[in-house]
Amino acid sequence: MVALGVAMGIGRFAFTPLLPMMLKDGVIDLPAASWLASANYIGYLVGALLCMLQPWLWARFPRLPALAFTQLVRGGLLTTGVLTLVMAWTDMPAWPLLRFLAGVTSGVVFVFTSGWCLSQLARLGLPSMGGFIYMGPGAGIVLSGLFASGMVAWHWTAATGWLIFGLLAFVLTALVWRSLSGNDERLLPLAPRLKKDADATADTANIGHGLVEMILLTLAYGISGFGYIITATFLPVIARAALPSSPWLDLFWPLFGVGVMTGAWLATRIRSGCDFRVLLLGGYLIQAFAIGISLWSPSLFGFAVGSLLLGLPFTANTFFAMQEVRRLRPATAASFMGLMTATYGIGQILGPPLVAVLMQGARSPGETFSLSLEIAALSLLLGAAIFGWMVRAYPVKPPALTASR
Repeated sequence: MVALGVAMGIGRFAFTPLLPMMLKDGVIDLPAASWLASANYIGYLVGALLCMLQPWLWARFPRLPALAFTQLVRGGLLTTGVLTLVMAWTDMPAWPLLRFLAGVTSGVVFVFTSGWCLSQLARLGLPSMGGFIYMGPGAGIVLSGLFASGMVAWHWTAATGWLIFGLLAFVLTALVWRSLSGNDERLLPLAPRLKKDADATADTANIGHGLVEMILLTLAYGISGFGYIITATFLPVIARAALPSSPWLDLFWPLFGVGVMTGAWLATRIRSGCDFRVLLLGGYLIQAFAIGISLWSPSLFGFAVGSLLLGLPFTANTFFAMQEVRRLRPATAASFMGLMTATYGIGQILGPPLVAVLMQGARSPGETFSLSLEIAALSLLLGAAIFGWMVRAYPVKPPALTASR
């Protein structure tokens, strides 16, 4: 949970509450911020692809050391702290590279932390506890949001914010350093992984899962990345444009984090044997409604409810999707988690540039954000429709689901 809080809550999402401060300081404008956000998401995609291709890398370069998953997580957390600190001491020409590298680190830490923790919990017979680790990004978002609110009230600069978040990343990493000492799961060379792929093919053939299901699951999960990212990236800016004099502006982002934590906790309370696709369908509908309510009611109430509901299924959807991967491809879950995360990254990359492009022909930022949010909500409805069709076309019986675990 702490590892994901550092990698995601700080490494990726500290940018969101600091963006209004960066705009106020005059160090960046909104179109440039859109492309800067995309640089981070491109890095996230590259990190996920590296995780997916790691068996090939170790086969191609046999002299590489056999690192444990936890060793990579340690390195990623330290790198996140360094990259965040450097943001405070540099300016715009260096920022795209720094945000790109932070994205790579986030992707690697997310995939290996998720795979390692879910595997350990499955061995202990506690797979539902996996939802707790996905509370980490929400906790990081709450912390970064509250810190940013205080810095705005004290009229601090965005550079100071990056410095504080970098130091916070090191403090949190120190808290879990000794816990990340397991050596039981190492990056595997290609040959053993291919054998696992063969075992996975046999497993899935026995329970009737085909390639189409994995394609649809991956596509729908990628749509989720696009659907939420515009709101998650620009929420404080959108709120300031709609409610310029409200004293509660800086609390919408922490509310989003509270929703993330609550949704992840609720995911641990779901009984074993549920169809994760039904849960994903519900999560997509909740996020589409969250975006819709902020469009229909751009008020204090609308943004507060919308922020909370947008965060509610955020990492819960990730937990459900990763558990669905473990059901469909139990022997090769880590590689397919990398594929899913990469597709999610592609969806995220497309969001901020859409805002930048629409801004060129819009009469005001509010018009740009409204149209962007409408597109995002429609995409989430499309993802929900895909899961609804999968439930009907590929029914899963509870005994089969239980046996696959």
